Amino acid sequence: MTRVKRGVTHVKRRNNLLADVKGFRWGRKNLIKLAKVAITKAGAHAYFDRRKKKSNFRALWQIKIGAFAKQHDLSYSRMIDLLKKADINLDRKSLADLAANHPEVLTKIIEQTRS
Repeated sequence: MTRVKRGVTHVKRRNNLLADVKGFRWGRKNLIKLAKVAITKAGAHAYFDRRKKKSNFRALWQIKIGAFAKQHDLSYSRMIDLLKKADINLDRKSLADLAANHPEVLTKIIEQTRS
């Protein structure tokens, strides 16, 4: 059997790994063992934080809608209840955007639900 030298593969894999940890601090940017651990942890945090981001945004939308509702003598839950009973199917992302950027439109919607 012929001899297989793996230097090229090893160097390429190492360079790709070190390219991924470029900008990391201390030894994690240039020591192979530390770089492998850093990449693994970074990937795990990225995965969980993508999921966390969704709940963070929903909480932010609720705060924006709640602040708008308080200006119109409503609670957040009462406002959502009125919208559901009036069969207005706007999600919280849209409601928060309306509350922040187009409050006059949302005011008209609230007036429709009250009547």
